[in-house]
Amino acid sequence: MKYPAVRGALVAAAALLLAACTSGGQSVGTTTPAARPVLSTASSTPGATPRSSTSTMAGMSGMTGTTPTSFSSSPNLTPRTSPATSKTRPAALPGLPGMPPVTDPHNVYADAGANMISAVQRNYPAYAYVPHNKSGDVWVIDQKTFKVVRKCPVGIEIQHVVPSYDMTMLYATDDIGNVIREIDPATGECGRTISVRDPYNMYFTPDGKYAISVAEEYRELVWYDPRKWTIHDTTQVPQCGGIDHADFSVDGRTAVFTCEFSGRVVVIDVATHQVIRTIDMPVQNTTMGPQDIKLAPDGSVYYIADSESNGVWVLNGSATKVLRHIDTGRGAHGLYLSRDGRQLYVTNRHEGSISVLDSYTGAIEGKWTIPGGGSPDMGNVSADGTRLWVSGRYDNVVFVFDTRTGRMIRTIPVGNGPHGLALMPLPGRYSLGHTGITR
Repeated sequence: MKYPAVRGALVAAAALLLAACTSGGQSVGTTTPAARPVLSTASSTPGATPRSSTSTMAGMSGMTGTTPTSFSSSPNLTPRTSPATSKTRPAALPGLPGMPPVTDPHNVYADAGANMISAVQRNYPAYAYVPHNKSGDVWVIDQKTFKVVRKCPVGIEIQHVVPSYDMTMLYATDDIGNVIREIDPATGECGRTISVRDPYNMYFTPDGKYAISVAEEYRELVWYDPRKWTIHDTTQVPQCGGIDHADFSVDGRTAVFTCEFSGRVVVIDVATHQVIRTIDMPVQNTTMGPQDIKLAPDGSVYYIADSESNGVWVLNGSATKVLRHIDTGRGAHGLYLSRDGRQLYVTNRHEGSISVLDSYTGAIEGKWTIPGGGSPDMGNVSADGTRLWVSGRYDNVVFVFDTRTGRMIRTIPVGNGPHGLALMPLPGRYSLGHTGITR
């Protein structure tokens, strides 16, 4: 949670932490018209909204769980039609200029399959990067040995580790300190600190032209030149309290951002940076409402995790109406795709489980349960597709699951308040940001 009254003191404290790295050990929703935002090179929008991620942190550890359910993926399944319709999806519209072409309209993630590593990443060490809300640092973990190899101070409240568009850099985002810190994925070592406005989360446009700082406190999207880190303009989204996570359409022309404290999503025109519309969820949860969002491989729908609904809303691919809800488990939060794109992993943060959905139909295929409970939050799937790494948000651990069996194979103690964990290297041609959305 952000407390504006003490923000200045926290920012001052951040300066003491910015040191060199140290080595170590089923209804239809309502569409609400939105006013065009004011585009500017600076903003002073008032009104911070408390962040739910930290306000509910206390008392969440020790959730009960059951014996893990064995689950096997089915790599030989043929692609299926979309969940929204039995008809084959029409050919994709021309993409955003400058965006790499979609090579398979049935699977926008086709170029991010298992071990499809770009040449620039082939010598990267297989590391996990764990940011911490409370201890203000990033821990670097060897994916093979599960050992911590480095601890890197960043600032005050570190939310996510974000792969750059070309995947040659990582950025640890500190929204309280208003900075990001570079981490070199070729070495795992930390570099310079860059001033960025309230980077709760960060995304890159599909053409690589802009980095978008999701300035949750100010209800803004701040569009940066990702080479010079200068502000191009700002999109104000006052109707989107708790602006949070995002994903992009198949053609890259629109982005859908979730509004955790308003119970809706906001649709943005990527070329103009203007608001197109807002869409209310059929039930508007406003404490821990819409959070992570993921486009289905064929672009037919978006899946939207809603912690208070204990499941996932299904938004149509044109981002105009909500089609239905899928119950997954208590505290549905993070969404991750298998490397073949056929399964969607949903982290049920208050239940200590992972639900496995068919990413085309939304059908529930299985559930993995953490023995003794836990708080699986955010992470990613390993380059070879065999491991799902997620932070244990309220338990100060990282969980590692075997995606072939659904069993949790490792619990790794980490720092205080682990959040948006990232992995490198990652398959794919380019990164859209967050903890590693690649296509």
